[in-house]
Amino acid sequence: MGRVGVLLLNLGGPDRLEDVRPFLFNLFSDPEIIRLPIKSLQKPLAWLISTLRAKKSQDNYRQIGGGSPLRKITEAQAEALQQHLSQIGQEAKVYIGMRYWHPFTEEAIDRIKKDHVRRLVVLPLYPQFSISTSGSSFRVLEEMWNQDPTLRLIEYTLIPSWYNNPGYLRAMADLIAQELDQSESPEDVHIFFSAHGVPQSYVEEAGDPYQREIEECTRLIMKTLDRANDYTLAYQSRVGPVEWLKPYTEEALQELGAQGVKRLLVVPISFVSEHIETLQEIDIEYREVAEEAGITHFQRVPALNSHPTFINSLSELVVNSLNEKPVTFEQVTHPKENMKMYPQERWEWGLTTAAEVWNGRLAMIGFLGLLIELMTGHGPLHLVGIL
Repeated sequence: MGRVGVLLLNLGGPDRLEDVRPFLFNLFSDPEIIRLPIKSLQKPLAWLISTLRAKKSQDNYRQIGGGSPLRKITEAQAEALQQHLSQIGQEAKVYIGMRYWHPFTEEAIDRIKKDHVRRLVVLPLYPQFSISTSGSSFRVLEEMWNQDPTLRLIEYTLIPSWYNNPGYLRAMADLIAQELDQSESPEDVHIFFSAHGVPQSYVEEAGDPYQREIEECTRLIMKTLDRANDYTLAYQSRVGPVEWLKPYTEEALQELGAQGVKRLLVVPISFVSEHIETLQEIDIEYREVAEEAGITHFQRVPALNSHPTFINSLSELVVNSLNEKPVTFEQVTHPKENMKMYPQERWEWGLTTAAEVWNGRLAMIGFLGLLIELMTGHGPLHLVGIL
């Protein structure tokens, strides 16, 4: 059957503060993160955003130790998965491919080729599929497969999502139960699921199944937990003026505080590793929002990391995929060409989404004009003596 490999896909994160700006540039260069009607504007826009956001992002990473722990945690997950697969009789080598920082997906594929892997399971460490996460990594792999004849000799299969895997659900329920049982009044704790958001247009225009899978995953975790606690699902980490999935986490926290909720247990549902969005965004920023809203007891469920039940579930996914019909790149959801990320095209006065969109477009035109003038040394700013 040939040598078996497992490729774990993840976002990646800056290891050091000096990695933050190039990491952000890689992130915002991805058209699945920010879609522009003119592809040639992607990298100039990524340069602008990464330059403007670098200092604030560095400050955030400084609050969690000066870098992301994501790489070390993913390496530990890969090692645990490889060991467990060997224990159950499935020899395989596990590789790590990050989308926006080292070790990049391209680096992992080079190692896979050198190791003469003949069967490959591609397993994203995102339980729920989105074109902006798993889909983005699949797109990179698909391009590599199309361009490299040697890769087409590898029999591969994709695991697009696994939000309903029983082992994963048990691991999540176990972590939630442990945190609930540490509370003085477990039955009074409101369980708050916070998922990473995506633009609403991805769901409405591209058919991204992410929202449906997140909602179903939340329901299944609560069913597995089998507790009577009230719960809420909200979405965090939105970027820019466009409409993202709602309710937004900060607004949902404020609403719960206004309703008199005092005890809250936050569950990072779309993250399986600790990183900036759990350690800084939830633990620091959203904690402050919750406390200001009157929520007096704020707990968070830790990320799965190398939880034994979680690693067992990943092993099960790998073994099952090797025994089933392969899932190919053509079978996963792709974004539409020239898909509009923005919900409105007509102008509206005031602080509306449409107004912000047009302001952003005008700012982009101004930015490109400035860039051209800086490179050529000619233009209206030079004419009036500003440059």
